[in-house]
Amino acid sequence: MERTTLDLWVGIFVVAGIAALVMLAMKVGNLGTYNVSETYQVHAYFTNIGGLKPKASIKSSGVLVGRVTDITLDTERYEANVVMSLDKRYQFPRDTFANILTSGLLGEQYIGLMPGGDSEMLKNGEVIKKTQSAIVLEDMIGKFIYNKVDEPAK
Repeated sequence: MERTTLDLWVGIFVVAGIAALVMLAMKVGNLGTYNVSETYQVHAYFTNIGGLKPKASIKSSGVLVGRVTDITLDTERYEANVVMSLDKRYQFPRDTFANILTSGLLGEQYIGLMPGGDSEMLKNGEVIKKTQSAIVLEDMIGKFIYNKVDEPAK
């Protein structure tokens, strides 16, 4: 009887450990938030997406409003075409501004939406025309160093 009880507790512990690992993997892979509500898709073009990846968050005022669905290169414009799925509960004006932002100094990148003042709302398949590409930290550091080198010594 003691052996069976011990085996049962070991089994429960192993199953709990596996469940914890699966939950951790889903959290790390941005799969933890399964969206059951309806969505609509919009596109935006960026000259530089930095480290933005599919399934990246889309936020407005810090609230999660959608996810990046797909990222492709538009061979006519030579810009990144970012496809976004937005929750239908959140409607955005046509003149919404899309920025690629970073969580903290070296955190993950996400898209921030700033609503405009247009009375017409974005519809499924439309393009967000006002965008700002990712700010690449290495480029900023390089420009800062380059500007310091060009300054005459005092």
